[in-house]
Amino acid sequence: MKRRETPFIVPIFIPQQGCRHQCVFCNQSAITGHPIKWPSRETLRNEANRYLSYNRHHKPSVMAFYGGNFLGLSKEKIDQLLQLADEFISKGNIRGIRFSTRPDTISESGMKQLENFAVSEIELGVQSMNDGVLNICRRGHCALDTKNAVTLLKHYQYKVGVQLMIGLPGQTAESAFDTAEQIASLSPDFVRIYPTLVLNQSVLSRWYQEGKYHPLLLKEAVFQTKKIYLLFKNSGIPVIRMGLQSSNDLDDKKNVIAGPYHPAFGHLVFSEIFMDTICTYYQKYPPIQNKATIMANPKCISRIRGIKNENIRNLKTRFHLDEITVKSNSSLSPEGLSVDDHWIDMN
Repeated sequence: MKRRETPFIVPIFIPQQGCRHQCVFCNQSAITGHPIKWPSRETLRNEANRYLSYNRHHKPSVMAFYGGNFLGLSKEKIDQLLQLADEFISKGNIRGIRFSTRPDTISESGMKQLENFAVSEIELGVQSMNDGVLNICRRGHCALDTKNAVTLLKHYQYKVGVQLMIGLPGQTAESAFDTAEQIASLSPDFVRIYPTLVLNQSVLSRWYQEGKYHPLLLKEAVFQTKKIYLLFKNSGIPVIRMGLQSSNDLDDKKNVIAGPYHPAFGHLVFSEIFMDTICTYYQKYPPIQNKATIMANPKCISRIRGIKNENIRNLKTRFHLDEITVKSNSSLSPEGLSVDDHWIDMN
């Protein structure tokens, strides 16, 4: 799998700015916790300085513009944001810029506007590669726009990220996986996977209340995400996030009306992958005693145990084990685990 460095992120939120379409699932203010208005230069500068003050270990920093359609902004607003970042770059506070935008905003003219700035990564809000699903969601772009955008960004040697969603209206588990396969064939540098939530004041919230949309159950969302994660993993493409990042706004039930939201959604996915791996091993090599020893990298211990030790309880019941010992070993790779002294690669 490609190695991805993790710089310190200085996030600047511009919710729904530059968006000419109102997607049925969207309420960026609820997701980001920021009001939908254009911030002043002073507000942006103060926000950047606030986040930089948290970088106590002085990691290399990158300014990231999230929540809006960056290249859908006016030329003046794009220049204002890029010049703000340039101001911090000239002081040595940050080293690069990244932003998220829609696939249909990627153009030759847009690339020329960026060429004098230190933009290193561009994320595309793809969501689906199924034109029918995109139409139902009122995205205003098609799958071909995504293919063309990735091709052009690679031509200009940008790192390309792709955001996709599961549980969209009109989407099935099969079409979601097909989207993942199509995205994998484009070889992006990284991917984010988001389950669809019913956000207050979104079109989807009205459809949900009218019985026209039924969100995925948490278990189904975890299962679909697991399959898609493993597809990307086996294709050597890092998945850098699964599920929306927990926040007070998302934890407020007034903002998230329904849907598979969990503050540790990614943890649930990894826990299920570890559970599958151990079960597959024991189905092939049943335990010969009523005790088991599982050893893994320290980063993986909580994932092996599962939320509130759920995996441990299920393993004991399923394989008639009285005792399971989970040990930490920092010399082991996070890409696998040892079960009763037998190393198993995760796949």
